[in-house]
Amino acid sequence: METRSKGLTAAVIAAAGKGTRMELEINKQYVEILGVPMLAMTIDKFEKCSLIDEIIVVANKDEVDYCKRNVIARFGFTKVTSVTEGGESRQRSVYNGLKQVSSECDIVLIHDGARPFVSTESIMECTKAARLYGAACAAVPAKDTIKESDAEGFVRKTLDRSSLWQIQTPQAFDYRLIMDVHDRAVRDMSEATDDAMLVERYGCRVKLVMGSYSNIKVTTREDLIFAEALSRRQNGSP
Repeated sequence: METRSKGLTAAVIAAAGKGTRMELEINKQYVEILGVPMLAMTIDKFEKCSLIDEIIVVANKDEVDYCKRNVIARFGFTKVTSVTEGGESRQRSVYNGLKQVSSECDIVLIHDGARPFVSTESIMECTKAARLYGAACAAVPAKDTIKESDAEGFVRKTLDRSSLWQIQTPQAFDYRLIMDVHDRAVRDMSEATDDAMLVERYGCRVKLVMGSYSNIKVTTREDLIFAEALSRRQNGSP
């Protein structure tokens, strides 16, 4: 397939979730890891990537001003062009963010605000793959044996691990393609667990790009312990 024309590249960072599984008073996106809010760590990876031209942050509607003051302004992010309100689901939140992308962009990356350890390499490789194939997502091969259960909780079968991948973000898309499938999903009242699934549902192939096992999504209190250890290692701290 021929490489698509090279326009600007945007990143939509989904940070509107409540993080109820952590049972914290503060949204998990703003929990500090070694003194830096998780969301700021995430934005910083895209801010410093030379391929990214603009960043749209999707925040909880009650936290837009907080995000602007305590993350965007505090850390001086210059590529953030909009902090917009999230919707009633992750999919609707991403859709709100996509509508803020400038008309000059032809590739958009969608990333979870709670994945602060994404690598520059993953961002760049997903962008390149999206230019070639229209849709791509970071993923890592499954390391554990995966079994499928029946309705009663018994093993139905063991799946072939060699063809199984754990899907991560970023997920990168031709902007017209991802807007089209989100528009269609709104009309069809269809929901998907991630944007790659939405693209697949409407008949498009998604290229897998090798991610990293350190690109964890911080979801539980236990994840915070691991995240702090990863941050210390990356910063060379004892």
